[in-house]
Amino acid sequence: MKTINIPLPANAYPVVVGHGALAGLADLLGKYRLGTDAVIISNPKVFGLHGRQLQGVLRKAGVTAKVLLVADSEKSKSMATAVRLIDQVVRYSVGRKCFIVAFGGGVTGDLAGFVAAVTKRGLPFIQVPTTFLAQIDSSIGGKVAVDLPAGKNLVGAFYHPRFVLADTAFLETLSGRQIRNGLAEAVKYGVIADARLFSFMEKEYRRLVENDLSVITPVVSACAAIKAKIVAADEKETRGLRTILNFGHTIGHAIETTAGYTLYQHGEAVALGMRAAASISVRMKLLDPMVHFRIETLLTAFGLPENIEGCSLPGILSAMRFDKKFSGKTNRFVLARDIGDVVLQEGVDLALISAVVGKMLIRRRSSRLLSH
Repeated sequence: MKTINIPLPANAYPVVVGHGALAGLADLLGKYRLGTDAVIISNPKVFGLHGRQLQGVLRKAGVTAKVLLVADSEKSKSMATAVRLIDQVVRYSVGRKCFIVAFGGGVTGDLAGFVAAVTKRGLPFIQVPTTFLAQIDSSIGGKVAVDLPAGKNLVGAFYHPRFVLADTAFLETLSGRQIRNGLAEAVKYGVIADARLFSFMEKEYRRLVENDLSVITPVVSACAAIKAKIVAADEKETRGLRTILNFGHTIGHAIETTAGYTLYQHGEAVALGMRAAASISVRMKLLDPMVHFRIETLLTAFGLPENIEGCSLPGILSAMRFDKKFSGKTNRFVLARDIGDVVLQEGVDLALISAVVGKMLIRRRSSRLLSH
């Protein structure tokens, strides 16, 4: 078991990582005294697999629980779903001291955190992420949001959980596609901050793809520690440091939006975004072509998509205009200079972006995205 502390001035909290970490939930609830009544926000699949175990630990802590389930789809991250959940939480909370448990992947964590942030001007919540991607990325850092038709995460807030409990035992039930989805974000962490982590993944790529927890668990801890350090240094993305966490996300989010949040999972779209960002980096003479080759090779070894399908170039470029990293009409991209070294670049030439993205576009869907 490893505890990673995020020492924020007003919102410090721990991220607990380990196989079997859920067993420590009762002690954490006793320490933080969040309330006696929990509202678990989850999805049917996760709750069907692990809900009874979570409820048992909550009972041990003397906490009653109401369960609210939403579909496991990016489309659940909508204002309509959020309003429905808020109404249910408010009705349940009458006469109770409530807190919210986000129990699932990135969609559940973002949505449940947003509900916690805005209900009664803020209810305490905890993150209990059950996917690889959520454990290394979305559950940490306090970004909570829902989507609009124009783009991802356009309605949201910075609202931190009281703690994050990442039990890697939950990863045993994930599909191969979900593991690959998380590995994309792990590659991001290697490129932006940790050359040793990147080399470790190059060496152990087969065992990582096979979901060998003896190598997955240290990757979860390493990525969580990187994000914790960055968040502690730039909590609300005002210093520019936290922006590096968006490597691959400018084009990745645009791909997700253009594809209607159905063709690609988040990590798959980010992998495509990282391929594009690395290619742009080479063309701008920021990145050595051999380093670019290493990034491309690892993404391919993890079985992540190489070409963009189900999207048009005008659609992607239009969706990019809503990216929150833009400053007025000026785009801003996180580009690579080396493994473990990135830079925020403003005003990347639109013709260059179009050339790179256009080269990646194909018309027919591949079977790879449909494999599980």
